[in-house]
Amino acid sequence: MPDAVHALPPKAEAGDWTGRTLDEAIVRSHEIVDEALAAYPEIDGVFWLSSGGRDSGNVGHVMRGRYDAVIHINTGTGIPETTQYVRDVAKAWGDTLHELHPKNSYADLVMGRVIASTGPNAGVRPVWKGFPGPAGHKVMYRHLKDEPLMAFRRRALGDQTRMPRADRRKIAYLGGMRWAESQRRFRNAEAIDQEGSIVWVSPLVHWTDAHMREYRNRHWCQQDHEHAEHRLCFDGALSLNSVTEHLHMSGECLCLAYAKPGEPDEVELFYPHAAAPMRQLEQEAEAAGIAACRWGRKPPGETGGSETAGRLCSSCVAYDPAAPKQGSLEDDWFAAGLITAEQRDNLRASTYEEAS
Repeated sequence: MPDAVHALPPKAEAGDWTGRTLDEAIVRSHEIVDEALAAYPEIDGVFWLSSGGRDSGNVGHVMRGRYDAVIHINTGTGIPETTQYVRDVAKAWGDTLHELHPKNSYADLVMGRVIASTGPNAGVRPVWKGFPGPAGHKVMYRHLKDEPLMAFRRRALGDQTRMPRADRRKIAYLGGMRWAESQRRFRNAEAIDQEGSIVWVSPLVHWTDAHMREYRNRHWCQQDHEHAEHRLCFDGALSLNSVTEHLHMSGECLCLAYAKPGEPDEVELFYPHAAAPMRQLEQEAEAAGIAACRWGRKPPGETGGSETAGRLCSSCVAYDPAAPKQGSLEDDWFAAGLITAEQRDNLRASTYEEAS
């Protein structure tokens, strides 16, 4: 059945707010890429940004054959199984993989060892100190994700400073932003967004949650057998990262600036080896007298933060138990049939009261 987002997004073309079947939505996705390449003929490389999550997995599967290589940002904070999953899928699909790493580590940022290089605090004060809450997310995003992407752009395009602006080349990044993801995405996402020498393309921007589910059901292996690793049971199968089954997120970044109540504990339950460095970092931060010494908790005295969480952070929004569609760990467990509605409500009340 045709499906559409609930209203016309502010940055959408009028024709994009329309009910589409899944097949029609797929056609539109390819049209978006065609439009980007036509509008920017100087694009000299198209790269699929793979986080290891379900949405970015759909992007890569829909766009197979239309990108030159895969990019995965290994933030150094993520779950190792997610990075290995991205490596395995790229190898299985015959794709070239560029695994990017941040210059400054999360631990150095938390411990205040990264000194500002520009602005009034250059050479004097750290860019951040302590585990981040929402107010610190911009800093973490810039250092862990944005700077590696900018460095890759420079390597891919070379030094263009002496070239006339009209002759400068660009690269395109294929991401998984969708208007239906959240109210923030509804307001800010665009199908094609040029930023300097980068053209950000969101081929699935018009896809609804129903489209995403239908696509997965259509292309995941549904046979009743022992599945191959990542469900790559046949040529053309849509892959599945087991981390997303456990945590309902890709797990490629665990800065947890926007953590839901109980989220660090859930990560630790399923992936104790990924949480262990964070727990060790908590001890180091506390010993150093850093007030914000708890992973996944809002720092003492912090009252808010920017709503702009970054292009590559789909689930980073401040927790509000009353917010529609935002979801929580309890909602995820209830949807999976693991707890009853009464248990969900009791857990939600107790975890939010503790976090407050």
